[in-house]
Amino acid sequence: MADLARELGVSMTTISRALSDHHSIGPATKQAVLKLAKKLNYQPNHLAAALRKGKSKLLGVIVPYIEGRFFASVVHGIETAASKAGFSVIICQSSEDVAQERKNLETLLSAQVAGILISVSRTTVDFRHFEKVRKHGVPLVFFDRILEGDNVNAVLLNDREGAYQATRHLLEQGCRRVAHFAGLQHLNIYKNRRQGYLDALQSYGLEPDETLIKDCDMTLEGGTGCMAELLKLSSPPDAVFSAGDSAVLGALQLLKSRGIRVPQDVALAGFSNEALTLVAEPMITSVDQRTEEMGQAAFRLFTELVAAEGTSFSQRQVVLQPQLFVRASSLRKG
Repeated sequence: MADLARELGVSMTTISRALSDHHSIGPATKQAVLKLAKKLNYQPNHLAAALRKGKSKLLGVIVPYIEGRFFASVVHGIETAASKAGFSVIICQSSEDVAQERKNLETLLSAQVAGILISVSRTTVDFRHFEKVRKHGVPLVFFDRILEGDNVNAVLLNDREGAYQATRHLLEQGCRRVAHFAGLQHLNIYKNRRQGYLDALQSYGLEPDETLIKDCDMTLEGGTGCMAELLKLSSPPDAVFSAGDSAVLGALQLLKSRGIRVPQDVALAGFSNEALTLVAEPMITSVDQRTEEMGQAAFRLFTELVAAEGTSFSQRQVVLQPQLFVRASSLRKG
């Protein structure tokens, strides 16, 4: 802008107003400014302009990882809604590391984003590093993963209901020794999925057997290891409900390698409805998390926080209902 002003012999204020089509600038001056701007390939800094006005149109999103269907699909939902509203999205990965999550937050605050949408890492055990976001007055919305006991604005799936549906389905197929691959219990999603599993057992009058509940890191290797431990039991399970799809795929691979039939000998069900559930043989029963809708709902909640700035806004949680997709890995009955 300084170059344009110097060459045309006018003030930077005149240049700024001409570029923004301000009514105080005459047609001839506007035309001269636009012609020279085009000649010099001038590109306005929209971010700087937005920050001067205190209205950044940048939205920060932090996810544990981007590979796989779940978080990629949620982010797609966020971006679709954000784009329609004129926002650009900065995506960061914590790689399931709370230290990296803290760095992501610092980066986004430095970029002066208008808001932050986040799903916490599995190593996040407290909310202290989010206090800085709140002190800056930046709207903060959680989705999918939050920590128990903290009152936050969030969009969640009814994980307990999804786990109940999956476990009850296995019981309806005639299974009675249903094992559970449980994730880290400080995270809401895994705690609620374990409770849904227990609810389903109770609905059938079955007492939970702690030897059938395995702590699992929800990876392929984790599922393989947990399945191997279960097969050592004097009375092994006839079904497994896993709190994640990667772990149940690991279980499937181990069972097949040992000549154990799925679902005839061991029925399987997972959670997340990842793409891998459709390419496995047999295809894996799984709970769908309505990912795109989750992303769009998270963005809508962010806009509500922005609209309510300066007024009382009670923190709230939007809860989506799951859907069980039944496939060959669990079907013992027609």
